[in-house]
Amino acid sequence: MTAQSLHPRVRIVWILRAAIVSALLSAPFVGGFYFGYLPEWAPIVAASVFLVAGIVHAILRYRRWSYEIREDALYLDRGVITQVRTTVPLVRIQHVDSRRGPVERGAGLASCVVYTAGSRGADVRIPGLTPTGASDLREELKRLAIRADGEDAV
Repeated sequence: MTAQSLHPRVRIVWILRAAIVSALLSAPFVGGFYFGYLPEWAPIVAASVFLVAGIVHAILRYRRWSYEIREDALYLDRGVITQVRTTVPLVRIQHVDSRRGPVERGAGLASCVVYTAGSRGADVRIPGLTPTGASDLREELKRLAIRADGEDAV
């Protein structure tokens, strides 16, 4: 199987998240202007810089995110500044969920969460899938994990 990319609408979700974060990060600049410590242009410049950085990060994040299912494992490739390649052996998969939060539902997207045997927090999330795509991926990983576990059984 070739590497799969995320649905393009996930960029909208990430850009909206960047807008919220930029508003929160620029709040101290608004306060500094309100109390007379900063010039009137400072909050606008701060919000613009944070927003542009967030949008660029969302676009680069989308371009870098991919996943691939092979016979032995699930491979995830992601990251903008620090590029991360994760390999999840199929025999380590405990269970798989598809998830749709309120923002994802609004964008018509879903995520697939793969829980693995191992330490606390041993799970990986594949965002930016269509609901049907998340369900199909969940079922395919479940089927492959059962088959891999049967091959690995003693």
